[in-house]
Amino acid sequence: ALDRLRSTAQSHNRIMVCEMMGRYAGWIAAHSGIAGGVSIVLIPEIPFSYDSICRKIAEREAEGKSFTLIAASEGAREQGGDYVTTAATPGGGPGGGPFREARLGGIATVVAAELQRRTGQETRVCVLGHLQRGGVPTTFDRLLCTRFAAGAVRLIAEGKFGYMVANRPAATFGIPISEAVGKLRVITLDSDIVQTGRALGVCFGD
Repeated sequence: ALDRLRSTAQSHNRIMVCEMMGRYAGWIAAHSGIAGGVSIVLIPEIPFSYDSICRKIAEREAEGKSFTLIAASEGAREQGGDYVTTAATPGGGPGGGPFREARLGGIATVVAAELQRRTGQETRVCVLGHLQRGGVPTTFDRLLCTRFAAGAVRLIAEGKFGYMVANRPAATFGIPISEAVGKLRVITLDSDIVQTGRALGVCFGD
């Protein structure tokens, strides 16, 4: 999707902001953004400033690049700001409340409007949403789910109930479910993915 957005951004000299799911963790935006060669990645773990983003856009213009592609996680937020939400999701929430967690979304529209106001450059938004979840599985996908299924059967045969199969390349193994749930795994600022992005000149908005 990012490859396809680049062609239209480049041909029309636009800023394109692509919003993708991920809630409070930026794994999808960071991985796809770096793999897709974007210039700016906005993730929840690194609150952004518009000044920083605009500086990156200005740097690109100085290099003769009149377009910019931005990957934004739905949970990205401005420094000192709150998450952008579309609505609270109805249903039984924690503690018996009438709502579950807020439905994140709309950050790309907010960012695009502010960047167009500041830069005067035509800016467009693309929200991938559930399109990310579809598509043809890769060889890696097919093999991994097969290994997970076989691993689950082995755990049952061994009498290990309350366990799940985990993957730590290049092996799968069983771990207690209690060790895997209730924890939000986020990107740390010193992680390899952030360091890789910075080494490539990717701006994280900080």
